[in-house]
Amino acid sequence: MFKHFSIERKRIIKQSEVSVQGMKKIELEIIALSHSITQTQSYAVVLGEVNGLRRIPIIIGGFEAQAIAVALERMHPSRPLTHDLMKNFFLAFNIDLHEVVINDLQEGVFYSKLICSSDNDTLEIDSRTSDALALAVRFGCPIFTYEHILENAGLQIEDEGKEKEVQEIPVTSSSSTVHKDLKKMSLDELHQYLNEVLDSEDYIQAITIRDEINSRKTP
Repeated sequence: MFKHFSIERKRIIKQSEVSVQGMKKIELEIIALSHSITQTQSYAVVLGEVNGLRRIPIIIGGFEAQAIAVALERMHPSRPLTHDLMKNFFLAFNIDLHEVVINDLQEGVFYSKLICSSDNDTLEIDSRTSDALALAVRFGCPIFTYEHILENAGLQIEDEGKEKEVQEIPVTSSSSTVHKDLKKMSLDELHQYLNEVLDSEDYIQAITIRDEINSRKTP
C-alpha cells in the first residue's frame, strides 16, 4: 500500500525535524542487536533516541536480525539477500529511500513507512519495521518516530555516559518465567527491576517488564 505526493514534497521529507498533523518527528539510531541464548529465535533490535536517553527495543525474527547485522557489518554475501535485492531494484529504477518513519504502535506491534522518491513522484510505502530498518541501514537513511510512540514503548537510560555503539548482546532470561514473577511485583518493584535489567542491557526482558507496567496504568 502506498500514497503518491507531488515532487515538491521531496524538499520537505529531507528535513530532520518535521511536524505531521502536529506530531514532531524524533530521530533514532540502531545502537544494539540482541539475541537470546535460551530462546534461539528471539532477537531484539534496540533503537536509541539521537541526543537523548530513551531506547525502543523491538522484537524481530532471526532472518530479519541477520539482514540487519549483515548490513551493519558491511558484509557482502556471494548472493544478494532479499533486502539487498530490494535495494538493487530501487536503484535500477532510480528510486531513492529518504527516510524510515515508525509511525504507529498497536498492541505491541510497530508499523512503519518508507519515504521514497523517483524522478516524478514521492511515495509513502507501508512496511514491516524490521524490513524498514534493514533497508535504512543499506541506504544510510535516517530513522524517525513520534513522541507518543517513544512515550508508550520507550525505556529511559539513566547513565548519560554510557557509550553508544552497535553490538550483539546475549540475553539469558526466559520470558515465561519473567511473566510469572512480574505479576507478583508492585509497581515500585517493577520500576526498580526495569532499571536493573537496563543496566545489564537485557532488552528482551526489559520489554516484558515495560509491558507489565503499562498494563497496570489507568486508561
